Amino acid sequence: MYRVFEALDELVAIVEEARGIPPTRSCIVPRGDVLELLDDVRDALPGELDDAQDVLDHRDKIISDARTSAETTVTTANDQAQQTIGSAREEADRILADAKAHADRMVAEASAHADHLVNTAQAEADRIVADGNAEFEAVTGRARIESERMIEAGKASYDRSVVEGKTERDRLVEQTEVVRAAHAESARLIDGANEEADRMRDECDHYVDSRLADFEETLNSTLRTVRGGRHQLRSGAGAPDYAADYRR
Repeated sequence: MYRVFEALDELVAIVEEARGIPPTRSCIVPRGDVLELLDDVRDALPGELDDAQDVLDHRDKIISDARTSAETTVTTANDQAQQTIGSAREEADRILADAKAHADRMVAEASAHADHLVNTAQAEADRIVADGNAEFEAVTGRARIESERMIEAGKASYDRSVVEGKTERDRLVEQTEVVRAAHAESARLIDGANEEADRMRDECDHYVDSRLADFEETLNSTLRTVRGGRHQLRSGAGAPDYAADYRR
């Protein structure tokens, strides 16, 4: 490279010292010296400059090929992206359809299970009410029979006491004190019979009232169980445990 700069300096000196041609800016230079210096410059230049010139000459072609390759790559990538998006959309639609079908199936099964639980609870409630009505009728019938028996027993005791009083009164009719005593005893017996009849009637009424209270509690417990079951079904808390309420 040193010879290149040296030859260039000599060329500059030849041009500066050359004789001018008036009235132009041209000059007369020695052809042989100049050509010799140019040959020296050419020989001194490294071969990489020729390669660099070849690269520069092919620059446009390389850029064009690179641009074409890039456009082809972008087009191919866009096509692949469209295919991937289409496949993903189809897969998403399929998954969504499967999820919707599964959800519909689960809703249908849950509705059927809820209907079964409601029907079962209704049937159980109807059975409990029927049993309660039958128990109520039985208890009421027994209480009525017992009340009638006690009333008849009170009446019989009263009639017997009246007959006995009348008999005793007739026997002691001529004896004033005895008659008064008989009247008093008769009245006492009658009052006692009436009190006994009232006591028996109160006991009968208390018995019937206690049985009706038990039956009312059973019906209230059944209604609370049914309401709780319906509330659990509506809130999605699961099937109620009716057996637990019966065990309590």
